[in-house]
Amino acid sequence: MLRIVASTTRALRGVIPTRTRGLSTDQGYNFRLTSDQLDLQQMARKFSRERILPVAAHHDRSGEYPWEILREGWRLGLTDSAIPTEYGGTGLSVVDGCLLGEELNYACCGIAAALAINGVAEIALMLAANEQLKKSFLGRMTEEFLQAAYCVTEPSAGSDVGAIQTRARRVGDEFIINGAKQWITNGGVANWYFVLARTDAKQRSGKAFTAFAVEGDTPGIIRGPKEWNMGQRASNTTGVTFEEVRVPATNVVGAEGDGFRVAMSVFDRTRPGVGIAAVGLARRCIDESIKYAVERKTMGQPIIAHQSV
Repeated sequence: MLRIVASTTRALRGVIPTRTRGLSTDQGYNFRLTSDQLDLQQMARKFSRERILPVAAHHDRSGEYPWEILREGWRLGLTDSAIPTEYGGTGLSVVDGCLLGEELNYACCGIAAALAINGVAEIALMLAANEQLKKSFLGRMTEEFLQAAYCVTEPSAGSDVGAIQTRARRVGDEFIINGAKQWITNGGVANWYFVLARTDAKQRSGKAFTAFAVEGDTPGIIRGPKEWNMGQRASNTTGVTFEEVRVPATNVVGAEGDGFRVAMSVFDRTRPGVGIAAVGLARRCIDESIKYAVERKTMGQPIIAHQSV
């Protein structure tokens, strides 16, 4: 069955017509999905129901990372889906990604997060990296199954990105990074990291930070233990510490001092995915509630028959 779905995904690569999305007509704006988007939605729904849902409870209880499911998702094109076609990706839009996210989060928010989080780091490079970095870091994600992580949050800097304390100092043709990141999804399994660090202590936030693409096997990177998340235990969330981590200056994403803008631009593109995850979860809650209300009986009838329910 999955081979059939896989062939559908390959057919969709690079051919989803953006010009047919949301066309303005004499009757108003058209929010109907295209036939390609409907196929994409059905493919994600099938994978969610047949592969994720049956094992979701196990991974939530055990915290075991769902490697096999993620590999299958990668083969189907459910991960790294926003990478442009010139780097081997499917080039899906934000709307397309939301269609996938709603269906995957219906089955398990933890597994869905593990499938989706690569995109946060990848979008940073798509928006700001030079061609060499895009080919190296984005290209590898479509050639083999790999994970990436977005290292911005710190113990004292979450939504307040301007409070980041991780530092990077330039020494010749390298930057040396020191600091600690916290609650990093894929932190313990990432092949590479997008890292935001302070490079100028005298500047305000808009010019104080620089973004980097950092190889996961660089000496000095310490991956912390897995956090036990509430509701997303299948996701790998850890701290990541940088101790004298040397990064080539050629791995700067965007311009030096432009990291804050890059990070904020990523949030602009990825926040819809957070919202749609809640929609997928809410749909599941409704379906489970209805199922229980039909099965549970009191006073001689299913509780769904009672007016208060």
